[in-house]
Amino acid sequence: SVVLQECHVQNTAREYAKLYAAEAEPLEGFGEVPEIIPIFLIHRPANNIPYATVEEELVGEFVKYSVKDGKEVNFLRRDSEAGQKCCTFQHWVYERTNGNLLVTDLQGVGMKLTDVGIATLAKGYKGFKGNCSFSFIEQFRALHQCNEYCEMLGLKSLRTTHQKQRKATSTKSKNLPNSSTVKKMMPKKAREPRDFISSEH
Repeated sequence: SVVLQECHVQNTAREYAKLYAAEAEPLEGFGEVPEIIPIFLIHRPANNIPYATVEEELVGEFVKYSVKDGKEVNFLRRDSEAGQKCCTFQHWVYERTNGNLLVTDLQGVGMKLTDVGIATLAKGYKGFKGNCSFSFIEQFRALHQCNEYCEMLGLKSLRTTHQKQRKATSTKSKNLPNSSTVKKMMPKKAREPRDFISSEH
């Protein structure tokens, strides 16, 4: 059911948030770490709607810290400490899961977050399917700007990796037309394994 899915998603995201906190909190100058509040499933057999969720009530200004789609720009992400730490949390999860999973819809009051979403690659991640489209992962990759908290955690910039890949492919293509270098390299490569095999016997 939707309610079960909602619980599963939020509590999965909460586990990642705990791991993130364990890594970030000891870092000098990192300070408070965003927390995803737990969501509990309650069963009410006598009720028309037998399942409901219960969670702590958040009092204060409710803010959306992360983009749900490319068109929605939230300046509080850039300007507030909580917003920046939420973006770093997204980057950390993205890197931790090799780009297979992203926690989305980070929203809440201050550092306490709720009603989050999860996007996974089309095939899901470790059998877990999120409740958000894969396109969120692509958007995150394109829109994320690293901040000081990303640097503190030693996260790799998503932009530089793309540039490096582009450079590497362009240099390869430059070398290709020069067939003499390819010919020179080939016999050397073919010889090495043979020497290696004969020395073993």
